[in-house]
Amino acid sequence: MAAQDKNKKSDKSVGQPSKFAPAQISQFMTEVKAEFFKVVWPDRKVTLGLTGIVVVFAVVAALYLGAVDLVLGKLVSLVLR
Repeated sequence: MAAQDKNKKSDKSVGQPSKFAPAQISQFMTEVKAEFFKVVWPDRKVTLGLTGIVVVFAVVAALYLGAVDLVLGKLVSLVLR
């Protein structure tokens, strides 16, 4: 049974070129470039607005987690006394 599995794996790779062959890499880069030009990039106003939202959310999350950490630390220290 194991010998059959090994034969199946080697049969599949015989006719296929390596994924790291120069021709395959060149084709991949060409496809990436084509897809990259299809991207609709947001304008500056949208980018700054979304960045502001992310920064505000990060600050709020940091304050919340810091407060929870402080409260739980105090509780643990009271229990261990």
